[in-house]
Amino acid sequence: MARTRSTVDLSLAQLDRLVRTRRTEMTRLTRQRAKLQKRLDDLDGRIAEIAGGPGFAGAMGGRSAVGSGGGRARNDVSLQDAIHRVLSKASAPMGVGDIMEKVRAAGYRSNSANFRGIVNQTLIKDKRFSSAARGVYQLKK
Repeated sequence: MARTRSTVDLSLAQLDRLVRTRRTEMTRLTRQRAKLQKRLDDLDGRIAEIAGGPGFAGAMGGRSAVGSGGGRARNDVSLQDAIHRVLSKASAPMGVGDIMEKVRAAGYRSNSANFRGIVNQTLIKDKRFSSAARGVYQLKK
């Protein structure tokens, strides 16, 4: 909404009228938004029916239209911490494949097609881990 003139030179009655006008406009816009939101919700429901579920990710090319949560797995701990726990319980250095299996067995979830590569990169980058041999890692001493 464009301002017509400075509010400094308005009387109290004029300021009061301006406030009431803006409140009325805000109420009207809020009602209009609610109607549009209801229409969007109805459309989302119809899309979900056609796609076969509430996430309707298949109909949207693998992505949801309104940020209804995606395909990314959420974990309580970071991958670095999960690997640290696995290696701290190990009695000897472990290979990347073994670490990956133990991390998954401990409950870490990942939808990555290349989870082994991600585990390997994490082992290389995190300073808490050291390489005992090629592809074999342990906790840094």
